[in-house]
Amino acid sequence: MSVRKLKPITPGQRFRVVNGFDAITADKPEKSLLAPLKKSGGRNSQGKMTMRHRGGGHKRRYRVIDFKRDKQGVAATVKSIEYDPNRTAFIALLEYADGVKKYIIAQNGLQVGQKVSSGQGAAPEVGNALALSDIPLGTVISCIELRPGQGAVMARSAGTFAQLMAKDGKFVTVKMPSGETRLILSGCMATIGAISNSDHQLLVSGKAGRSRWLGKRPRTRPVAMNPVDHPMGGGEGRASGGHPRSRNGIPAKGFRTRSETKSTNKYIIERRKK
Repeated sequence: MSVRKLKPITPGQRFRVVNGFDAITADKPEKSLLAPLKKSGGRNSQGKMTMRHRGGGHKRRYRVIDFKRDKQGVAATVKSIEYDPNRTAFIALLEYADGVKKYIIAQNGLQVGQKVSSGQGAAPEVGNALALSDIPLGTVISCIELRPGQGAVMARSAGTFAQLMAKDGKFVTVKMPSGETRLILSGCMATIGAISNSDHQLLVSGKAGRSRWLGKRPRTRPVAMNPVDHPMGGGEGRASGGHPRSRNGIPAKGFRTRSETKSTNKYIIERRKK
């Protein structure tokens, strides 16, 4: 994986850094695994705007991803590594021995033609999905379930990974991408390896128009607002805005919003760093 810096032949390209797409091997998605994706524009079922700064953007089709990896005991071959407009990571098209095709989140180092499998008996190799109880200590993992059979919910974005630290009875200790250390049931599934497209964090849009292609609309800086509109608005001249906080007054930059009485607090061994 690499990035490319464009020649500044236009002002928008002067600072732009784009993905090299070295790992991509196919330019057309598998038709049978596409689904329609409707845009909401930030509106709820009543048509009221509940989320600002959303709207427009290029039309997309959803790629149906197999987050559960529940086709166990059947080997699959990686047919292609593809770009997915709905997520930061790349995806891999698998074809199982019985002819079924499925998409999964691609791990770093996954190659076309490689064999992957899931479930009991699968080797702890990149792309294979196993129960946490069957994974050796210290292994780098991703696409982790939080409840058995739920499907992967954690460590799914580009370049992220977690690490299996310890095993104790029906729980295992996992160090999350955020730095948090927590307990997870040992029956939950996880995939071996870090997520692909780790260079995603190095990309630079280069111009405001690219945000519009992604469906992001312009956002007014709180400091530029009036006091009636935002806690950081108002003041004589160009005021600094005071302590950073949200529109409804919740402080930003280090303020902890997690409930102290949340039932799952008992599973967190060490909180993420500030």
